[in-house]
Amino acid sequence: MASLSVKPGQRFTLPDWQNNSLLISADAEQQRYNSHHIRQEGRALRNETGNQARWDEHDSRTLLKDRISTVDKWREALAKCLTDIDLEIDALTKVKEAAENALQEKNLCLDVAIECLTFRESRRDIDVVRDPVEEELLREVKVIEKTKKELQQRVDDAFKQLCRLKEARQQLSCDHRHKVEALEFDRQCVSFNPTSGNISFKVNPTRIPYGTTALPEWELNSRCNKEHAEAEMRASVDLRGAITLSIAQTNNELDAQRIATEFALRKRMRDMEGALSELRWQEKNTLEEIAEMEEEIRQLEEDIRKRTLDLKVAHTRLETRTYRPHMELCRDQAQYGLTDEVQQLEGTIRALQQKRTESQDALDALYRQLHRIQTDIGYKTNSLQLDNKCMDTRRKLVVPVEKFDPEVDAVNRTRNLPRNSQLEL
Repeated sequence: MASLSVKPGQRFTLPDWQNNSLLISADAEQQRYNSHHIRQEGRALRNETGNQARWDEHDSRTLLKDRISTVDKWREALAKCLTDIDLEIDALTKVKEAAENALQEKNLCLDVAIECLTFRESRRDIDVVRDPVEEELLREVKVIEKTKKELQQRVDDAFKQLCRLKEARQQLSCDHRHKVEALEFDRQCVSFNPTSGNISFKVNPTRIPYGTTALPEWELNSRCNKEHAEAEMRASVDLRGAITLSIAQTNNELDAQRIATEFALRKRMRDMEGALSELRWQEKNTLEEIAEMEEEIRQLEEDIRKRTLDLKVAHTRLETRTYRPHMELCRDQAQYGLTDEVQQLEGTIRALQQKRTESQDALDALYRQLHRIQTDIGYKTNSLQLDNKCMDTRRKLVVPVEKFDPEVDAVNRTRNLPRNSQLEL
């Protein structure tokens, strides 16, 4: 007989089944409501954050552009100041060169006055007097030295001012270069956008870098550099005026004193022909002695060469005799004779070499003496030329520079004197 199959387990009632369906529907509606609310909040948040990000980026871009404009204005101001300071450096350099040229010109005046005083020291006996000419020459030397000291002080001041100008220019140039670099970085920052290929995350980008300065400090530094350069330029302008005035004043003083000296100047001559004749005679005899000594040294060297060959022969004979066999290797009279010959030749060579050394020392002393004689002849020849052209020396102060420009030896303070035709007024 068949039996009814019944599913085992709990049995729910129909109301339970209906409540379960209602609960699932209510939960679904609640989840859809929550999801819709979250979607609305997300959309609002996206709109808000997107707008905020665009405004923040706009503000940052605006601030960067403002900063670029501010830095660019300072860059232009510094560039103009650099141009002005370069012009002032060139102007002060030219004025300094003019002062140096004026100072160099005073050397000629001082040399002429000292030459005239030196010439007049050759006076003898009763002619050695303190006359008006000597007083004017001494006064002229004092005036020239005073003007040279003043001009040298001006040149030193100009050099120091040039150093200060270049230092200020260096600061300006450094500040200008830094601002150009900063502008490049800021312009690069403005050009960045979300599609740029060189953007990435950085490590601690909000850190404050070492050496960061505050905005007032930055502006104060630029202003101080600019004001410092302008102050140095004003000081340079004042110095240029003072240098120009000093050049004019010193020239006027020196011209007045030169005219006074020209009215009183007279020249005497001294004779150097006797001393030159004696020196030339000594030079001639010394040259003859040098020739004889050189010939003697050549003879000594020839004898040394011959004795050396003799010594080689004796050495070879002695060495050859060492190969005699057995009892033949004896110290016979020939052996003693060769040994004595070697010793005698070695002593002879040493004596000849000693004499050659002494002769060479004597020859060197003759050459030194000849150099002294020839140098003294040059000095006296130059002195004789200066004595013969003493009055022409004063004319160099009134000849135009383009007609007379002597070459000055900076070491000996001597000049190549011009010919008489060059000194004509």
